[in-house]
Amino acid sequence: MKVSSQGIFPGLVTGSFSIDSPFDTRYNCTAWAVGDTTRYWDPSKGRRYYWLKACPRNYSVESYRKAFEQLGYKVCDHDHLEKQYEKIALFAKNGEVTHAARQLACGEWTSKIGTGEDIRHALRALCGDPYGDVALVMKRRTDSTIRG
Repeated sequence: MKVSSQGIFPGLVTGSFSIDSPFDTRYNCTAWAVGDTTRYWDPSKGRRYYWLKACPRNYSVESYRKAFEQLGYKVCDHDHLEKQYEKIALFAKNGEVTHAARQLACGEWTSKIGTGEDIRHALRALCGDPYGDVALVMKRRTDSTIRG
């Protein structure tokens, strides 16, 4: 099966990936990264979209860092699997966050591609256009995770 945006990400064409769930417009990559499948998280689209209180409502890496810190994440210096930790990676282009992914317990990464499918992939398979590069990796203990 071909993911709807497979042609946009050359790393998905050459690397292995799998589709884990179908299109769903109720949530986006940021929500998926923290395990929330009930809300669409977006800092800049007004009160209609969920965003954490006391965090700037913009797409800067700093804004997202502050938001994820409220959820118990701390900045991490690598993306390698660590038992007892759940990791997220923020992709950015020109200083603005474009995508968020979550590391699974097996070491693979999972992403919601826009309002498209949830996929399992290698982290750097999504680097390049349109997401840019991994700008920040954060982690939190798995016993503090939330699930939507």
